[in-house]
Amino acid sequence: MSLLSGIRGGDDTGFDDYDAFVPEHVPDPGEVLEGHDVLTDADHAAFHRVTMGLFAERGVYDMTFGYNLARLNLDHRHPDAGFRYAREADDPAVLRAEFTPTTEFCPQSDTLTVGAFRAWNGLTERHEYDLVKVRVDPMHHQSVAINGKLQQLEATYRETGEIPDDLGSADDGDDLPDETDVETPF
Repeated sequence: MSLLSGIRGGDDTGFDDYDAFVPEHVPDPGEVLEGHDVLTDADHAAFHRVTMGLFAERGVYDMTFGYNLARLNLDHRHPDAGFRYAREADDPAVLRAEFTPTTEFCPQSDTLTVGAFRAWNGLTERHEYDLVKVRVDPMHHQSVAINGKLQQLEATYRETGEIPDDLGSADDGDDLPDETDVETPF
């Protein structure tokens, strides 16, 4: 049993250890990470350990599974879901984080990616990056709207050095594309 199991809750059955990088239990790097230095092995595991602590402190929890969102990367039941990371090719002080939800209709993707952005960029003294860019994988049915919102959040952060308190929701009509006509399975 790992030392972190008490922090994470539950037992470790069906989960990888935070010190492990198991490629078959994390999503493949997607288009957001193409052309960039994708973190693997010890580099991925090290940043993911930091992520676990930041998400615990900032309350980035997946309500469906009832655990810290960082644990999704370790969950054997969802080998194609979670975060992958890459150092930006033109600026290694910028990390790209791509979130692949468990389903293309995951209702928490907006909240989870904004929460992740706030955790990583609100506590930059805890990691080596000046900025962590967050995007949801394009497989999500509202990826255009969610990623547009994340880009707005990032632009405000770069301009002011502050993370805005409220940027609205991905479907509040801003100047983002309307994806409400996408059919859902429900």
